[in-house]
Amino acid sequence: MGPVDMLVGGSAAAQAARPVPTEQQQQVQGLKLAQERSCLRCHDPVRHYVGPSFKDIGKRYRNDPAADERLTGKIQHGSVGQWGRVIMPRQPQVSPVEAALLARWVLSH
Repeated sequence: MGPVDMLVGGSAAAQAARPVPTEQQQQVQGLKLAQERSCLRCHDPVRHYVGPSFKDIGKRYRNDPAADERLTGKIQHGSVGQWGRVIMPRQPQVSPVEAALLARWVLSH
C-alpha cells in the first residue's frame, strides 16, 4: 500500500466506497497543491523557467514504469544534475502523500 492509498483510507472496502475523482478534478487538485507548496516558483506547466516545465518532466518519464515513485522521491529529497546544472532542493514542507499526488499530477502533463 503506497502513501496515496494510506491517505484515501487504507482498506480496499473503504477505497471502493469513495468516488474516484474525474481527470478534471485531479487536474484542479494537482494545480492547487502545486500552488500551495510553491512548486510554481521554479516550474511552469509548459515552459522552462528555473526548472523544467511539467510538460517536459512528463515527457521524459512517460515510459518509465517507476516514474511515480521516482518523482515522489525527487520532490521530497531533491536531486542534482537531472536537468543540467539546476538543483532541485528537497521539499520538507511536502508530505509523502502530497509528493505522490504531485508526482502523478506532473506526469499527467
